[in-house]
Amino acid sequence: MTRDTARPEGGGRAAPGDAPAPARQWPLLTVLVTIGVGLLLVAFDVTRVGLLLVGVALIGGAVMRWWVRSVGMLAVRSRFTDMVTYGVLGVVITLLALMVQPDPWLKLPFLEGLMRFTVR
Repeated sequence: MTRDTARPEGGGRAAPGDAPAPARQWPLLTVLVTIGVGLLLVAFDVTRVGLLLVGVALIGGAVMRWWVRSVGMLAVRSRFTDMVTYGVLGVVITLLALMVQPDPWLKLPFLEGLMRFTVR
């Protein structure tokens, strides 16, 4: 029979308890503000740069989750799960932003053959 539940890993604070709430949650706020700026750039038709900013923010979240001891509410699940989720999503969004048409900054030769095989 369970008497008590374990405190979630993200339940700790990223700053001392007497600091104001935004200072205690600086890792989460950093990621959210960076994603917000990226989405604002996308809304103003600077799509590639905005999406790169979103991808870099998620990769930064993965790095902070690995490197910073206490990240506050940026921790959702276990450290490994958070790092993999943030990292994979960040890398995928960054790669897709680099391949946006027209005039992609990154060209992967095998994708042309794959598209010819599947779509055409």
